Amino acid sequence: MRRGTMLLAALMLVGACGTGEAMPSDVVELDTGQVRGEQRDGHLRFQGVPYAAKPERWKPPVKAESWSGVREATKPGSPCPQVGSSYSETKSTEEDCLFANVTTASTSGRKPVLVWVHGDGAIGAGHYFDAERLARQGDVVVVTFNYRMGVFGGFGLPGLEHSGEFGLLDQRAALEWVQRNIAAFGGDPGNVTLFGVSFGATAVGAHLIGQQPLFHKAIMHSSFTLVDVPKGAWFPDLEALPSLAWRAVPEIQEIGKMIGAELGCADVECLRRLPAEKLLDYPQIMNIFQPVGYGGELLPKLPGESLEAGEFADVPILAGSTRDEHTSFVELFRPEPMSAEDYSRLVREAFPDRAAEVEREYPVGAYASPKQAWAALLTDRVWARATFRQNTLYAKKAPVYAFEFADQDARHSADIDFLFPDADFAKDRGLSDHMIKAWTDFARTGDPGWPKFDGKYVQSLAPGAIGPVDFAAEHKLAFWR
Repeated sequence: MRRGTMLLAALMLVGACGTGEAMPSDVVELDTGQVRGEQRDGHLRFQGVPYAAKPERWKPPVKAESWSGVREATKPGSPCPQVGSSYSETKSTEEDCLFANVTTASTSGRKPVLVWVHGDGAIGAGHYFDAERLARQGDVVVVTFNYRMGVFGGFGLPGLEHSGEFGLLDQRAALEWVQRNIAAFGGDPGNVTLFGVSFGATAVGAHLIGQQPLFHKAIMHSSFTLVDVPKGAWFPDLEALPSLAWRAVPEIQEIGKMIGAELGCADVECLRRLPAEKLLDYPQIMNIFQPVGYGGELLPKLPGESLEAGEFADVPILAGSTRDEHTSFVELFRPEPMSAEDYSRLVREAFPDRAAEVEREYPVGAYASPKQAWAALLTDRVWARATFRQNTLYAKKAPVYAFEFADQDARHSADIDFLFPDADFAKDRGLSDHMIKAWTDFARTGDPGWPKFDGKYVQSLAPGAIGPVDFAAEHKLAFWR
């Protein structure tokens, strides 16, 4: 008997809908109705399942309406509104976009659940991540989903309830949907791990701080919860930012007020009537990345202050970064050639009081190019420093397992391909298998297979070289203190 036929026979559900007939294993019953996914090689996939109704612009999400019959769930739903970028051609103006995707080896049993929050904050969708190997090799259920981003997810106006919080509210609605429905897919609602990268990891941190969490473990890849940005470190000519991720709700509301004035709208109802493309055409900074509001209902204060005070959920945490984080941003936002003189100028602008010290610590001649020197400097100052402090604060209260992805290409988000490898994956399969096992072991037991963070060593993940590394020494953190 063929493998797929054996799987189908093993997964038949008996007594569906009270008829006494077997329900096909690719049909499951949700609290809103039945959905039919598709049988694939060794797993099942359900796509485009609404976890909430079409959202009203800048209002909290509400439960999806029920349907009759069996809804086909074999194609992804629309991505949320986005303008695309130099690294993503996806564009969308569709606001009916709150869809989830589920991948599972079978709909029987009670498997650990991993819920993925994609990164960027203004571009992306859940179905871009192929969870087949993660679900099949780890015997887990993987949920990915869309959420409102950019000006649709983080907008605010004076008097507008939940200003700056709409994307987070969508994510919480997805977690509520998981609690209600994941058992139908063979998942255990009592063992849910929330994980994400970049903006998605930062959102995971927000859910650790905010309301009672609807998950039991957390994984964060390259979170910028505590990231601040020196002048010119992100975009050319961008002034220093005390926080990349967060803005006080009144500040977000004032930005929204200025946007409304420029678009000829004096109130939120006028803005709600505008076509989505009109808002997406607004200056790109609003749709490249939209900060999350703090000081509101979800985040009562700046998240860094909450971490310092130990005001976060006591759940096992797996968190880390890549070895060469900032290489991506230097290549993306500074494509023009960089000379040694350019490098010195950037150092003086970013660190006016310590420029000479910084250049002595990161001499341009020690690197293959001035760009590499600038990227290495900012990887240490912006990313490694913030990640180390984040993990140190979490470890005061919760079990923390720290990692550093150190493949040859270890730029920002490069580790994600190893957890969601697609059919064209051509990188180190052994490292991918190791990471999938560690991540799913953590989801199952709260332990990825290496010691807890001790304030010095983290687990380095590199082909043929997996083991502890002195993270602080590697990234010159004594200098940056």
